Amino acid sequence: MDDLRPERRRPLGWVAARAFAAAFAAAGLVALGSGSVAWGQAFAGFNSNQPVDYAADRIELQDRQNRVVLSGDVVISQGDLRLTAARTTVSYTDAGTLRIQRIDATGGVTVARGDESARGAAAVYDLNRRVIVMTGGVGLRRGGDTLNGARLTIDLNTGVSSVDGGGGQGSQGRVTGTFSVPDR
Repeated sequence: MDDLRPERRRPLGWVAARAFAAAFAAAGLVALGSGSVAWGQAFAGFNSNQPVDYAADRIELQDRQNRVVLSGDVVISQGDLRLTAARTTVSYTDAGTLRIQRIDATGGVTVARGDESARGAAAVYDLNRRVIVMTGGVGLRRGGDTLNGARLTIDLNTGVSSVDGGGGQGSQGRVTGTFSVPDR
């Protein structure tokens, strides 16, 4: 039988808003932790306490599985930070306090702010392990600078980020990129 205490009966909007806030913070970390100070400079000073807006063709609370699924042209924004994907699943535990465990985004995942963006086919943020992985033709862009590979891994515990080859955006199994040289 469901627990009917008032503190356990949270409206869908409350659960979803908390889940989306965590999802969007995770998305920002993907772009922040891209392995180079230059890539993350556009995110310096980002206010993660701003309201989170979200839109999708469908939202589904799977309460017994402790997850929220957004599908169909998912757009999550916080200030000028924007995450887009075809589908986002937020898994959580709810033992009195809602705790996000894992966030999965699939289908043309893009995280962007200003002229900086990270793109891939899928992204996973494991909050317990504090590891973010973006896979599938990963492309990082900052102005005219690019970095391409098959997999971006960010270990938030160690602060180490890496990009592996293996077929990212025409890379022939290697990490590739272009960077501009400043005028002197």
